Amino acid sequence: MCRDSAETRGHAPLQSNLLELRQRASIPRRIIDPRIAHPVSPFFPSYIIFYLADNLAGESRKNGPLDAIMISNRLRKWARNAVVGVFSVLLLWTTYKHYNYDQYYLSSGDRALNRMNLTQFELPTSNLTTGRANATLISLVRNEELGGIIRSMRQLEMSWNNKYNYPWIFFNDVPFTEEFKKRTQAETKAQCHYALIPKEHWEIPEWIDDDQLKQGIAEQKKKGIKYASSISYHQMCRWNSGFFYKHPILDNYKYYWRVEPDIKYFCDIDYDLFQFMADHNKVYGFTINIFDDPFSVKSLWPTSMAFLKSHPDYLSTDNSMTWLTDDTLRPDKTLSANGYSTCHFWSNFEIADLDFWRGEKYQKYFDHLDQSGGFFYERWGDAPVHSVALGLFADNSQIHWFRDIGYEHPPYSNCPDLPNCQNCKPNVFASGRVLKEDCRVTWFKQVCESRTQHGGMSPEENEICRQSANFSSII
Repeated sequence: MCRDSAETRGHAPLQSNLLELRQRASIPRRIIDPRIAHPVSPFFPSYIIFYLADNLAGESRKNGPLDAIMISNRLRKWARNAVVGVFSVLLLWTTYKHYNYDQYYLSSGDRALNRMNLTQFELPTSNLTTGRANATLISLVRNEELGGIIRSMRQLEMSWNNKYNYPWIFFNDVPFTEEFKKRTQAETKAQCHYALIPKEHWEIPEWIDDDQLKQGIAEQKKKGIKYASSISYHQMCRWNSGFFYKHPILDNYKYYWRVEPDIKYFCDIDYDLFQFMADHNKVYGFTINIFDDPFSVKSLWPTSMAFLKSHPDYLSTDNSMTWLTDDTLRPDKTLSANGYSTCHFWSNFEIADLDFWRGEKYQKYFDHLDQSGGFFYERWGDAPVHSVALGLFADNSQIHWFRDIGYEHPPYSNCPDLPNCQNCKPNVFASGRVLKEDCRVTWFKQVCESRTQHGGMSPEENEICRQSANFSSII
């Protein structure tokens, strides 16, 4: 009796399951409307698949209820995977097509330039009588960024400066440690100099109102502006805009090349860039040309136009106003920045003539900006300030795109398709959502307009203008 009870208890679940299956199998077969049975799927193919799953399951019941259920479940699982797969393929294809416009490939070595068959090499430069320009490499860097600046130095020394031995000058608002000096000097055969920034060049000026500063920072944070709450970042932007060139250590130099920690150089450079600047009468050289956050420079353009109204003679006849005010590429940016396209040269790489910043036009312009308080009440960067000044006061022909220099400051890069470049992917300016931040289309338009109006167009520039006229605006 006890044994029989135990056996009965042990097989009760199995018997119950078999009974349930027999009952389910005895249900008359019916045609199932997939739109009702599976309303969650918006894909028409899934209707058919689920329809087949239900009806094939019914047909298979002649082989037993387990077969019917297994076939139905397998088909349903396959249907779900098929829908997900189709959706994924469509998503990838749409994304590819969206980012495959010409305007997304306007970095050095991109598809558009490849189609133009333009050389990535620069024009030849003659040898100066001294064999060397009056120039230096500069870097604003903190002691704790030692590792980052060493990585940058190694790449630039290996790819270029070991041929020319231009000196390095490091700036800091606090004294450099002995370790910093020892390790940076060990990275180069050139001389290294270490400069302390005067307090009056770094500290918040006395005319900045504390309450207005706090309110401005709070508003910037609401807008999601990067580094809005970092006072030292505001100070750095102001110093890079209007004080670095005033340091006595730069008094005897004409050109500089700005270097930052943790940037990358990808190409061997076999000519003297400073000599190139001198030989071709260039005042500014860049590699990356992008849009800015319009809310960080909301009043920069109105303030600049107020200055220009007081000094109309300062405006260059070969200015870059089209590039500065374009409202076709990113009209949302231009609108939010009150007429400024926000296009700017990314100044973490810049090779420039110090005399341009020292000149009367720029110095008065900077003083006007500084008195407005925009470096603190907003978050004006040195890049847009330099760029607006160059666009207004310098001749467009004096601004040069070093398209042959492989350079990266995340998330953007400039990677030429040259045999002397390594460890970067040609044709890639950036990835994902930041692809549309490239201002190169507008810059091409500006160069073509300026050369057509003022002359001096090279055959290479003429070909750029001819082909870039077909580039569509970013949608």
